[in-house]
Amino acid sequence: MAAPEPPSRRQRVHELALALLARQAEIELLSPEATGGGGEEACLWLERNRRVVQRYQAVVRSAITLDALIEQEVAAGAGQL
Repeated sequence: MAAPEPPSRRQRVHELALALLARQAEIELLSPEATGGGGEEACLWLERNRRVVQRYQAVVRSAITLDALIEQEVAAGAGQL
């Protein structure tokens, strides 16, 4: 029986991002379009959604960094054997 194929980098980053999101106390989602109210309401809506997107971008960057650090440790450990 062949050894299972190791997960791809994309799959590892995906799993790390999900684990990081699971540790969040509250997960915010983008709100639907601002309804009426004029320019100020639309501006507040846009700013809130921008902050939500930035939070998710930070989670993805963290997952990518963690994956790179883990990969580096595994490579260093394999070299020492």
